Amino acid sequence: MFGISPLGWLHTLGSLPAIPLAAYMFGRYGRIVPRSTPGLLYLASMLIGACTVFLVAHQPVSKIIGAVTIALLLAGYGIGLLRWLGRAGVYIETILLSLTAFFLMVPTVSETLRRVPDGHPIVTDLHSPLLIGAQGCLLMVLIIGIIAQVLYLRNEKRRTNT
Repeated sequence: MFGISPLGWLHTLGSLPAIPLAAYMFGRYGRIVPRSTPGLLYLASMLIGACTVFLVAHQPVSKIIGAVTIALLLAGYGIGLLRWLGRAGVYIETILLSLTAFFLMVPTVSETLRRVPDGHPIVTDLHSPLLIGAQGCLLMVLIIGIIAQVLYLRNEKRRTNT
């Protein structure tokens, strides 16, 4: 089904929970909260997806996205341990983990458009205007989302200081 190998299904199903987990945390907290139950499940799911991409990817860029995602995950989850960063650590953590969600969604949207419906995909060319437009929309959501998160964190800091 969809031309996906068993290893591809492991990759897909292993990383799939990260999408609703990220959506939940963005909706509930305005960001990915690494030291929470959904945050830890997000980390596990993202690591499964990012690590298995090296076994299933055919495009060299996919392996680059996987490596960058792993680096961002480790940095995003580790930055909170650096107490000397103070409040800046929360901003950095938020941005890094938002980038991981972006790097999850770019190939997810691309692969979905290129595989669904089975046998007659919506997009057959990587240079399709629909695919490029969808990826452009994801980039806009990332930029607007990060700006909104930073403003929210700044306002939250002001509320706690007054």
